[in-house]
This record gives sequence, structure tokens and C-alpha cells, in this order.
Amino acid sequence: MEKNIKTILAIGPHPDDVEGGMGGSILKLATLGYEAHILDLTNGEPTPHGSPEIRKKECEQAALMLGVKSRIVLDLPNRYLMDTIEARKKVAAVIRNIRPQILFLPYWIDAHPDHVQATLVGEAGRFYAKLTKSDIPGEPFYPTHIFYYLCSHFRLHVTPSFILDISKEFEKKLQIARIYQSQFAYDDARWKYISSSIMARNQYYGNLIRADYGEPFMSREQIGLSDIRDIL
Repeated sequence: MEKNIKTILAIGPHPDDVEGGMGGSILKLATLGYEAHILDLTNGEPTPHGSPEIRKKECEQAALMLGVKSRIVLDLPNRYLMDTIEARKKVAAVIRNIRPQILFLPYWIDAHPDHVQATLVGEAGRFYAKLTKSDIPGEPFYPTHIFYYLCSHFRLHVTPSFILDISKEFEKKLQIARIYQSQFAYDDARWKYISSSIMARNQYYGNLIRADYGEPFMSREQIGLSDIRDIL
């Protein structure tokens, strides 16, 4: 990976998706000096145990614990998120403003339509962000890489392009996930299920790289190394 990469943008369909899929990696990258940003395409409401006010408070508290530079929530519709021209332009405007070298998007296979559409919107928004002679605010910009994090509602076994060691960050990742009480911890049984699932998944991927915990990332393109020492 290029040594000049300093800014990343993780895009999620709802608040809590980025945390669940790559919360440990956000923590790790932020502490390593990367400027990390999150863009939530919707506010995640309505849900059975949430409200716009509750979700906003949870989202802001999680962002503070993650140490991100900014967190933006767009006004696109939860449950009915679609890859529209309007949505693409809104994402492109954020990309032009933040100017990240790397985008992180949800893995492209999912049972949840919002997750699938978020991937499409993010990919198209990246392309739109480089267009000249457009009415999109800001100067054209094109992130050089897209990586995909796993937050799928399917019980998938994926083959990652790489796995990031989050052994030191895992406990804090769990703490941050629990902030979303309206989604993950509205009762003890729910939290036991969610926390056990997160732990099992991250332990599995960590074991593949001889670490306690890991988060998997996928790429549609091949990934190059500038130095063999980049391998764990």
C-alpha cells in the first residue's frame, strides 16, 4: 500500500454497520495516524427499539470513542435506500470534500437490500467524484482504492484479500458496539447473541493470520505490495 495514504472514508448504510464490520480497524488506523472518516447513508430509522434521537446519540458517542475525524449522516431513506443519481451525487460531494485515498464499503453480497445498494452507491459515488463539468460541489477527486468490509446478514464464508490484526483493539470494539443499545443490547439475550457473533467471527479471521482477532477485507482488484516486509 502506498506510504502516502493518510485519509480513509468508511461508508455504511446505517449507523452501527461500520462499527460491526470494521470498528477495530478504524480504531487501529486512527491510532496509527490516519485521518479516518465515516459516512452513514441513512440514520437507520425506523427500527423497533430506536428513534432518530436515540440513534443520533448512539452514533455520536460511537464516533467519539472511535477517534474519527468526522462522521456525516446523509438524509437518504432507511429500508428504501436505492442507487439513484441523487444518492451518487451526495456521496460524490462528500468524497470531494474529504478526499480519501481509500474507501471502505460493505461487502457486495448481503441479504439486506440497503447494504447491497450502499455498495452500489459508494462505487458509483467514487466514479462521479472524479467527473469534470458536473454540478457536484467541490473539486474532482478519485480515491485510488476500494476495500470491502464484512457486515452481511448472510452467514457467509468469504476469502479475504487481507485481514487486519485487531487483537489490541477488539475489547474496545465490543464496547463501542454495545453503545448501540437500540440495535445490539436492548436486553441481555440480544447482547449475548451479538457479542458472541462478533467475537466468533473476529477470532476466526484472527486465527487465519495467527492473531487473537482479525477483521477481513475484500477487493475486486489485485492488491500490490511495495515491500515483502508488509506481510505479517
